[in-house]
Amino acid sequence: MDLREFTEYLVKSIVKEPDLVKVQQFGGEEDSTILEIIVCDSDKGAVIGRNGKMANAIRTLVQAHAYLLGLNKIKINIDSF
Repeated sequence: MDLREFTEYLVKSIVKEPDLVKVQQFGGEEDSTILEIIVCDSDKGAVIGRNGKMANAIRTLVQAHAYLLGLNKIKINIDSF
């Protein structure tokens, strides 16, 4: 499972409307990878969590999976539409 699929699986398990979740992966500068997580506006609070705890947990799991895949720097952006 690649990094984008793993992140999409994590986020879809949290939100109320998993069909509206979209994760895009971009190559950043100097061996970094950028993940853009786009969710429904009503699900943004669930993905970020109280005081950002859910976002930090997602970030930790994604970085651990990226380490297993041999990727170094991961940046995650959470946005809504």
